[in-house]
Formats: sequence, structure tokens, C-alpha cells
Amino acid sequence: MNTGLLAQYVIIGVAVLASVLITFRKLAPQLSNRWLAAAALHVDRPGRRAWLRALGRRLQPKAATGNCSDGCSTCGACGPKPPMAARDTYPLEFRPRAK
Repeated sequence: MNTGLLAQYVIIGVAVLASVLITFRKLAPQLSNRWLAAAALHVDRPGRRAWLRALGRRLQPKAATGNCSDGCSTCGACGPKPPMAARDTYPLEFRPRAK
């Protein structure tokens, strides 16, 4: 195996790993936040090196505050809803047949 082929495999592997991580974060955000918090707590322990503890603090996911300014959009109550004319979908209207 030459170095060009090895570099190609490494680049493809990194791209696939990045896409898997992004997809996992999009599809299972609570689970990924729990795993990230557990990893951050494991790394950020007393007695560890300073750079390792800084990495643990940086890995810690942001906590939702529960107000409308954190942008979590879990309750669906953030911000006003657009008027019906501005929406892309319209409700169904049933009309009687013309005779």
C-alpha cells in the first residue's frame, strides 16, 4: 500500500466519522449531550493536568436555562407564529359540489 492510498483512506475515514457524529447529534441530542457530559466529567477531575481539565470544561455541553432566550425550541412557544398568509401550508377547505 502506498502513501497516497493510505492518505485517501484516512481522509475518507475522517469524513465518514464527522458525518456520523453530526447525524448522531441531530437525531439523538439528549443522548449525545448525556454522553458528552459524562466524558467531560471523566476528563475534568481534580489531580489531572491543566490542559486536560480545560478540555473537559470545554467539552461540557451548554445547559438549557428554560427561558425563551436560550433557543432550545423544545416547547414550541418561542417567538410569535407567522400569520396564515405567510405560511407555506393552508388548512383544507371542503366545499359542496356545484349542481
